[in-house]
Amino acid sequence: MNVNYLFSLLVVVALLLFAWVGAGVWEMKYLFGVFIPYAAFITFAMGVVYRIINWAQSPVPYRIPTTCGQEQSLPWIKQNKIDNPSTLGGVIVRMLLEVLFFRSLFRNIKLEFNAGKRIAYEWEKWLWLAALAFHWSFLAVLVRHLRFFTEPVPFAIQMIEEVDSIMQIGLPVLFLSGFVLLAAATYLFIRRVVIPQVRYISLPADYFPLFLIMAIAITGMFMRYLTKVDIIRIKELTMGLVSLQPTIPDGVGTLFFVHLFLVCILFAYFPFSKLMHSGGVFMSPTRNLINNNRAKRHVNPWNYPVKVHSYEAYENEFRDRMIEAGLPVDKKE
Repeated sequence: MNVNYLFSLLVVVALLLFAWVGAGVWEMKYLFGVFIPYAAFITFAMGVVYRIINWAQSPVPYRIPTTCGQEQSLPWIKQNKIDNPSTLGGVIVRMLLEVLFFRSLFRNIKLEFNAGKRIAYEWEKWLWLAALAFHWSFLAVLVRHLRFFTEPVPFAIQMIEEVDSIMQIGLPVLFLSGFVLLAAATYLFIRRVVIPQVRYISLPADYFPLFLIMAIAITGMFMRYLTKVDIIRIKELTMGLVSLQPTIPDGVGTLFFVHLFLVCILFAYFPFSKLMHSGGVFMSPTRNLINNNRAKRHVNPWNYPVKVHSYEAYENEFRDRMIEAGLPVDKKE
């Protein structure tokens, strides 16, 4: 058994048991319902701001965009304006396709040795589809839960709920995003375990978020579809957190505090993990820079002052000798 994912699984189980015992046995509901959510939100906000500022201050002396298409060149050579953008508009289109649809992952290929040990390249669309489903369903779940922190509930959130529950089967309403999120996270975990190359490079930091998100999805669906929870009391608690008038209403079950605690752990862990790639993609110089290296000279602004000897000065100094030696010069005098 892989030690990396076993360690991550045990950590998530320990967190779940800690919340269950703390809120259900020790009755520390104020800790899990007020103190930890506030601490997690502050940690999340400060961590994200710190990472963004740190990235923004990192020196990027040269234009280093990753390209996979023809650069702008001679008029008769067709440019790839998205994969090798030379304008701000091209960069914006490229970033939108990358952030919203994972365009680079869609074009990802894998190398395999087929019969006869010949190298073959194949598209790997299942990874792209799972990643797309995971991120979009995660966003839908996050937006849907904003109804617990708003009163009245905005129309946009109601519309998302209507689309999410379009395949309603009985009561309570069935939200597809929760099941898609769990299925996608499970697929990404299985892929890390089954494929030897991916398993070899996977660390506990790769498994922990997956287990944590799966635990959040399972506890959330368990509350919604299998057990009875008092939604009114839960919204009273969440609205108290938003209004900075926290209160712990009676009737809120232990499972809710377990679910909330796992969510808080995810939020607090987010800025210091690989999950921060969701913000880092916008700060990546390989993605957000215009590739105009041929059209414009870029000088490293962090270079210390250097005394240079230009060609013009060199020719002025040695023009007579160059002419005498028969070397071409720009100016005769």
